[in-house]
Amino acid sequence: MQKFLDENFLLSNSTAVRLYHEFAAKMPVYDYHCHIDPKEIYEDRQFCNLTELWLEGDHYKWRLMRSNGIPEEYITGSRPDREKFQKFAETLPRAIGNPMYHWCHLELKNYFGYTGILNADTAQQVWDLTCSKLKDSNYTARSLIRRSNVAMIGTTDDPCSDLKYHKLLKETEFETKICPSFRPDLYLNPHKPGFCDAMEHLEQVSEKKLDTVQDVAKALSQRMEYFNQQGCRAADHGLDYVMYRTMPEAQLNRAFRSARAGRTITVEEQEAYQTFLLLHCGREYHRLGWVMQLHFSCARNPNSRMMAALGPDSGFDCMTVTQSCQPLFLLMDRWEQERSLPKTILYSLNPADNQWLDTLIGAFQGPEIRGKIQHGSAWWFNDHKIGMQEQLSSLASLGILGNFVGMLTDSRSFLSYARHEYFRRILCNLIGTWMENGEYPLDLKTAGALIQDICAENAKKYFNL
Repeated sequence: MQKFLDENFLLSNSTAVRLYHEFAAKMPVYDYHCHIDPKEIYEDRQFCNLTELWLEGDHYKWRLMRSNGIPEEYITGSRPDREKFQKFAETLPRAIGNPMYHWCHLELKNYFGYTGILNADTAQQVWDLTCSKLKDSNYTARSLIRRSNVAMIGTTDDPCSDLKYHKLLKETEFETKICPSFRPDLYLNPHKPGFCDAMEHLEQVSEKKLDTVQDVAKALSQRMEYFNQQGCRAADHGLDYVMYRTMPEAQLNRAFRSARAGRTITVEEQEAYQTFLLLHCGREYHRLGWVMQLHFSCARNPNSRMMAALGPDSGFDCMTVTQSCQPLFLLMDRWEQERSLPKTILYSLNPADNQWLDTLIGAFQGPEIRGKIQHGSAWWFNDHKIGMQEQLSSLASLGILGNFVGMLTDSRSFLSYARHEYFRRILCNLIGTWMENGEYPLDLKTAGALIQDICAENAKKYFNL
C-alpha cells in the first residue's frame, strides 16, 4: 500500500513509476501562462510567512475557507497573518479530493522538507518551521523559481504597461526567461466597467486619438510592436464566451463612440466590436509569430454583493455553459481564409466542451509546427486529477497527445510549480496504465521521449524559446 505523498504518489504501477522518475521529473518547467508579478521577481521578494506566500492573493484558498464557513475577516480582512493561517489549517483536512490538499502538502514537502500533515493541531509547528526557513536567502522569489527548475515564465500584462520590470530583469543575471504576455481584455469589452478609462489610457500611451475602431486596432498594433521588442511570445484573451458578429464599420464606430461616452450599447454592437478587434488581433499575432490563447466559458462575479464589497478576482467566479462552438468555428475559418490563423491554444472552463474542442483543433492544423492548434491544459476549476485525466484522455482519443504543450500554473504563487509535478505524475500514470494494459507497447524509450516532449520540449518549440 502506498503512503500519502511518498515518492510514488499517484503512480499506480511500475511502468508509471519509471516514466515519472526516469523521464518526467527532471524536465525543466515552461510556465507559459501565470499571473506572477514581474516586480516581485525583479525585487526578489522575501516573504515573511506562509500567509504572505500562500494566502495573500490565492482565491483558490479563499474559496475553500469561505466554503468552510470562515468569516471574511480571516480571508481578505485585517486579522493577523497567524490567525488567517490557523483558519486555513483548520479548513484543509476537510478538503479531501480537492487538488488544494495535494498541492499544499507537495509544496510543504518540496520547499520546506515538511512531511507531516497540516491541520489545526500542527499549524503552529508548520508556521514556526516555514517562518524560520523563509528568512533564508534560498527562499526569495528568484531562489524559489531556480529551485523549481523553471526555464520560462509567461506573465500576464496590460497592453499599456511599460514593462519596466521585464526590461530591468533582462539586465540581471537571472537565468529564467520572464516573457510578457499581451492581455487586451479591458480594451475589447465596451460593455464592462473600466472601458472608458482604458481607452483614455491607450490614447495617452499610443499618442493617438481613438475616434474609430480602426484607431483602436492601430493603437493595439503599436503596443504589440512594443511588447514584441521586449520578448513577448503570446497573447491571452479572457472571454465570457466566444462571439462572431459582423456589422458595417460606420455603425460600429457609432457604437464605439457611445461606449466611450459611457452610454449603454446593445449586445449586438458589443459583440461586433469584440469580433472586429479579436479578428484584428489574431492577424497581428500571426504576423508576429505569437501564440494566441483564448479562455472562455467563465461566469465572472455572479455574486453581485461580494463583487461590490471585494471587487473582481476575489474567488467568486464559476463555470458557465456558453454557445461558443459555432462562433469559434467561424472565427477560425475567417483567419484560415485570410491565411492569418496564428498558433492558438483554446481553453474552455466547462469540461463538457472537451470533445468538440478536440475535433475542432483537428480541423485547423497546419504544417508550420506540429500541433499548431492546441486544446489547452485542464484549467482553473479543472486542474484536478479527474479534470486532467479527462482532458488528456479526450485529446489522446481525438487528436495527438504527443504534440500537447503541457501544463501551466495560472497562478500568483511562487510555490505553485508543484502543480507541474502533479500534472506530470498524472500524465505518467495514465500513459503507464495504457502500456501495462497492452494499449501501447512497453517501449520506455519511445514513451519516455513523448512524455518529455509533453512536459517541456513541445512548449519550448511552440513558444519560440
